[in-house]
Amino acid sequence: MTQIKSKLMQRWLAVVLLVAAILIVGLVVIVPVVNKGLELHETKNNLVFTLQQYRRILARKDAVIASMSAIKEQHQQRGLLNRQSTGALASAEVQEFIKKTIVEAGGQLSSTQALPLSTKNEFSRITVSVRMTGNSEVLRTVLYKLETSTPLIIINQIDIRPMRGVRSRTTRQIEPSNELNINFQAVSFMRKQPE
Repeated sequence: MTQIKSKLMQRWLAVVLLVAAILIVGLVVIVPVVNKGLELHETKNNLVFTLQQYRRILARKDAVIASMSAIKEQHQQRGLLNRQSTGALASAEVQEFIKKTIVEAGGQLSSTQALPLSTKNEFSRITVSVRMTGNSEVLRTVLYKLETSTPLIIINQIDIRPMRGVRSRTTRQIEPSNELNINFQAVSFMRKQPE
């Protein structure tokens, strides 16, 4: 009987060892393979999604290029950039426009001075320093006409100071003046000229 019990125990021990060996092989070999397979499947799904996004982007490429061309053409038609062939001509044109605008508004132009051209990327910046006198209504008119002009002119670094009043001969008091001393820079742009 002890022999039968011992053989039965050996069989159970063999079965337990077999099950343990199968579990160990399963944990060591099969689980990492399954995990790697799931990870690769997720990576594949992410790549498929990215590929679909790129295909959608490429499908819109022609529409985007056409839209960019339309925007460039519209930009050219609006005439925001100065079309003179040199910076000196463009500067002279801006100075003449500023002079005409100030005189038409009823102000007095004291001076204009063209500052050196500065180039960044594909655009040249034309800067003109302006000194003028006039009242606040003249200033408003000048600024409005300059900033709504074609080609585009931007007002930069404006300095407005009241003019000193004149002393009255009868009362010996300084009478206030509505006149202003105005200094500003007018900036316009043109495409960079080939060198």
